[in-house]
Amino acid sequence: METKMANSSNTDLSPLADISGFIAACLVDGESGLMLAQQTSGTKFDIEAAGAANTEVVRAKNEAMAALDLNDSIEDILISLGTQLHLIRPLESNPMVFVYVALDRKKANLGMARMTVKKVEGELKV
Repeated sequence: METKMANSSNTDLSPLADISGFIAACLVDGESGLMLAQQTSGTKFDIEAAGAANTEVVRAKNEAMAALDLNDSIEDILISLGTQLHLIRPLESNPMVFVYVALDRKKANLGMARMTVKKVEGELKV
């Protein structure tokens, strides 16, 4: 497993690597699209590009909620692909920052993955 983190000690994504089917994860600044921390399994996956691209997913969902005049916030976003599951979860402490996790769909347990991402997200401070 490879871990790269920002200078802050409160951006530890390493517990996410214990999720069944884990491919990669990152912590992303939703305003700039810049990656603040990452955790990878060594599998070929461009986590930096994926994190930046999913900034647009979060922005689009926030714009849709505003257009619908919903007074709510994103808990998480699930993107189901043929071979992968992608989870996006904004930090409750700072909704402009989100955790992005890519999983192998055949190996992952979605319920357990969501619980783990929620737990890790609650411990992050940015």
